Amino acid sequence: MDSPPAAQPVRKVALVTGAARRIGAAIARRLHADGHDLALHYRHSQADMQALQAELEALRPGSTLALQADLAAFDRLPELVARTVGHFGRLDLLVNNASSFYPTPIGQATPAQWDDLFASNARAPFFLAQAAAPHLRATRGAIVNLVDIHGDQPLAGHALYGMAKAALRMLTKGLALDLAPEVRVNAIAPGAILWPDSGKSTQAQAALLARVPLGRTGDPGDIAAAVAWLASADAGYVTGQVLRVDGGRAIGG
Repeated sequence: MDSPPAAQPVRKVALVTGAARRIGAAIARRLHADGHDLALHYRHSQADMQALQAELEALRPGSTLALQADLAAFDRLPELVARTVGHFGRLDLLVNNASSFYPTPIGQATPAQWDDLFASNARAPFFLAQAAAPHLRATRGAIVNLVDIHGDQPLAGHALYGMAKAALRMLTKGLALDLAPEVRVNAIAPGAILWPDSGKSTQAQAALLARVPLGRTGDPGDIAAAVAWLASADAGYVTGQVLRVDGGRAIGG
């Protein structure tokens, strides 16, 4: 009598926001390499998302789902979770990576900028987590939020951005309490990993790196590795924490 076919291992599923490029794409590649199937959110970067999805699908067909949405549109947030679970049948990890970043000098800031910066950096992570919570509880999953050193140390001209990231820091701690013991919730605070798309002068780069004890920028892979660790069983007793991946910048003055 033939033996029944061996059961296929269940692949974990991660939903990553802002996954098309930069740090989000590095996180997606690392989680995919670690065996996750991926729901990959993007807003405008369609060409980048198509390229990333083609790359990952070539490695493991059927392993990705691209989801376009403006995270400022409230009704799209539970939809992202529902489409992820509807497609893959489960959810093990939510990575709140998507972020808006730009200056809002005092005297020039507008309510629309307030709403935009808080929508991507604080409101969307909360309501995505709320929608994902029942599914993450079922899988004893995790949430990883991408915060910022400037949610703790202010950046001149960026008060609204810093406020929104500070809210995300507190959200990380609040969710860690509210979703325990089934779901672990942590955050990562990157330092100088990538320069802004708008650029940064050589002088400004040198001044910033002078405050970094390791004396150099990091790499998106550093953040991706931290996400992978926080999502893994190796970090099974870690929740409510903000992990600085900043080359020591927070202690560098």
